[in-house]
Amino acid sequence: MGLQVSGKPARLYERLDGGIVVCRACPRYCRLSPGQRGFCGIRGNIDGILYLLVYGKIIAANVDPIEKKPVMHYMPGTRVFSIATNGCNWACRYCQNYDISQRRRVEGADVSPEMVVKMAKKYGSEGIAYTYNEPTIFMEFAHDVGVIARREGLFNVFVTNGYWTPDAVREAMDFLDAATVDFKGNADPDFLRKFSAVPSPDPIFETLLELRDETRIHIEITDLVVPRIGDDLEQARRLVRWIHDNLGPDVPIHFLRFHPDYLVLDLPATPIETLEKHYRVAKEEGMRYVYLGNVPGHPYENTICPECGQVVVERYGFDILSWNLDERNRCVYCGYPIAIYGRPSPRALKRRTLF
Repeated sequence: MGLQVSGKPARLYERLDGGIVVCRACPRYCRLSPGQRGFCGIRGNIDGILYLLVYGKIIAANVDPIEKKPVMHYMPGTRVFSIATNGCNWACRYCQNYDISQRRRVEGADVSPEMVVKMAKKYGSEGIAYTYNEPTIFMEFAHDVGVIARREGLFNVFVTNGYWTPDAVREAMDFLDAATVDFKGNADPDFLRKFSAVPSPDPIFETLLELRDETRIHIEITDLVVPRIGDDLEQARRLVRWIHDNLGPDVPIHFLRFHPDYLVLDLPATPIETLEKHYRVAKEEGMRYVYLGNVPGHPYENTICPECGQVVVERYGFDILSWNLDERNRCVYCGYPIAIYGRPSPRALKRRTLF
């Protein structure tokens, strides 16, 4: 039985003879006969045309602080309207959003791009985040939302695994302002194959180079450190060295604490000591802005001036407690320019310092 017509025709694909299509949203390049869906579960061939089956269907919507993504160096203190569809181009056995990302069914609330932007503004958001599942797989919908959002004065952020194609990068150029690219297990190829069903991390590195060369999209890096199976320090050093040499020392890097979930319940949460070792490796390799995530209250949540070592942005979890930068985002103690775009409003600082 063929697929039921749903959503809208996609743009990121090519047509071959015999009604076959090749999806070009991610490096899997799924080759689909009529009636077939791709690995992600939400892009399917209907009569020789690739459809984004969840176009206009969101499974989750929430207002989040941008620091939750985590994004620390772009528009700090702002709120983002976060949306997701079902599906993913990875199959992470430890996914904390598995009820969204690993659900390959076509479902969700029906919305138009205009409605998403209207909701974002209604709830006081300054931007829109495409998150919870991999946004590249619903790139055409994100694009149409994002173009309107930017026209209405909102910014756009992806929380992404970076597993893109050049076609996806070109589509994102029209609207995307920032992206958190989330490596897993220090980008160890064996870890990714076994626990995420990803053949190779190479496309992630290629995407980052294209974002560097072809766009002005702000980039931050996250790395989920999984104890015992994805916490090798030498692998972490290789990853950090690549980031330093190719993206520069000012790119923020966040080492995130793993919590057992979904199909990986037999491992403990990442020891804080393990995360601190990753932090030290990144600093040794010359990275200027290194953070630990999912450890509220840890001093490595703060932004430290690379020149004088003073705390210039103090945080607790997603809250900004103090802001020690001048009007040009220079350290108030020594004048060093901190690589942060934007400043929190007085409202955000006031809101975030009340407990």
